Amino acid sequence: MIKPDYHGGSIVNLMASIAHAMGADAQGYAATPLLSLGPLSRAKNILLLVIDGLGYQFLKEHGDGSFLSGKLRGRMTSVTPSATATAIPAFMLGVPPQQHGFSGWFTYFRELGDMLAVLPFRSRHGSASLGTMGLSPSDLCGCEPIFKRMQANCSAIMPDWIAGSDFNTAFNDDAAVLPYRGLDDFFTAIGSRLAGIERNYVYAYWPEFDAIAHKYGVESAQAVNHFEQFDAALEQFSRRLSGSDTAMLVTSDHGFINTAPEHTIQMSDHPDLAECLVLPLSGESRFSYCYLRSGYESLFTDYVSQQLGHCIELKSSSEMMDEGWFGLGDPHPRFKDRIGDYILAMKGDYKIKDRVLGEHPHLHLGVHGGVSAEEMYVPLVAAEL
Repeated sequence: MIKPDYHGGSIVNLMASIAHAMGADAQGYAATPLLSLGPLSRAKNILLLVIDGLGYQFLKEHGDGSFLSGKLRGRMTSVTPSATATAIPAFMLGVPPQQHGFSGWFTYFRELGDMLAVLPFRSRHGSASLGTMGLSPSDLCGCEPIFKRMQANCSAIMPDWIAGSDFNTAFNDDAAVLPYRGLDDFFTAIGSRLAGIERNYVYAYWPEFDAIAHKYGVESAQAVNHFEQFDAALEQFSRRLSGSDTAMLVTSDHGFINTAPEHTIQMSDHPDLAECLVLPLSGESRFSYCYLRSGYESLFTDYVSQQLGHCIELKSSSEMMDEGWFGLGDPHPRFKDRIGDYILAMKGDYKIKDRVLGEHPHLHLGVHGGVSAEEMYVPLVAAEL
């Protein structure tokens, strides 16, 4: 199990470095030693490019001779769980889950009496976005967006299909949001925000590698081909930026691991285990939160250890929080509500699935959210342009 290094070696510490360089409060987190603050602070522009799903180990194994590999500074950890719904808020807010309060793709919010799919900001059972009810993700978070704290012009380069979502609107409203469609449009949008004489911070998000790795697997020809295409386009773009006094930083929210149907644990096959729970599993399929019925703790722990001990590391949620898996310092006031009583940390390439009525099954080949090296380690690439 790879624990996040919030003392200097995580994506949160990368955001602390950017915050320091842009005259913003780093919220108590140290800067990463992988970057020198001097050159970063003096750069006219800082560009943070997040390639969703691009793990450190993938880059080391498949990036030989690539532009990204040639500029690699080292590896960092993601947050726990190693998932988009927890890591993207860390990039937007500059703090880990313990402070921003989003604990996984499916998070239970006691104040709503509901389990939400966090990024679409809708109930897990598939209703319309809660934004139609006048609610905002910021109501469940309480953290100030990092854009708001920076002494620079801020921009967010987002795919057109999520640029105007409730989640992005809540945390990007202090930045100029530029939607894009396709790879060429992506780099055109970034370049347009780095022109002029004023200082700029640009956050650019690319989700396609993640989508391909989910569908075909992270070791697939499709994933490798996409990486090579993106890398070539990025190298060409970096040449166009030469002389712009831009510090370009490239990282990811998490890595990937491949799984298989025979290593997928279905809760429907374990009714005695399901009977111990008052809510469906939440979090991620590789790192799930369990809310226990009163008086069922012994039955629950015995079942997991005896029937599923080969594929599950059972951990107390409160102990993992005390050990610093979710962050350092004072937690969000409702964070304990959002991580249940116990956590199922999946071993090897196993995952566990629990569905609510009417929920569409997601049969991803590539998965993430767990605490393996493949999922937890992400690259830090840096170039001065």
